[in-house]
Amino acid sequence: MPSKHIQPEGWAPAKGYANGMLTKGRTLHVGGQIGWNRDQVFESHDFIGQMEQTLQNIAEIVAEAGGEVTDIVRLTWFITDKREYLARQKEVGQAYRRVFGRHFPAMSVVVVAGLIEDEALIEIEATAQLD
Repeated sequence: MPSKHIQPEGWAPAKGYANGMLTKGRTLHVGGQIGWNRDQVFESHDFIGQMEQTLQNIAEIVAEAGGEVTDIVRLTWFITDKREYLARQKEVGQAYRRVFGRHFPAMSVVVVAGLIEDEALIEIEATAQLD
């Protein structure tokens, strides 16, 4: 099987990238997701709101490929404000568990100066192994 683009039904088309790529070994590579909705509109300008939307976007891409959040094996987070992330750890954990439950894959958090979309406060990449 060649690589297959994964695009959730009803989502605005990705421009110049793929939301997900499913490879031969049923490994799903989820491109960096940000805190906008399926129409590429930011409903929240708050870190926690964007974080939760970003995780929901990842969950939806994984589901479109036939998987579940428990199939996710790696997350890489890119955040623009280290202080806010650290100050809101309790809320981060609560929002994370609302979407991913108590599934904790390998994770990295990287602080960046900015993201391509000026309104974005967070971007997360994911890898899932679908069986």
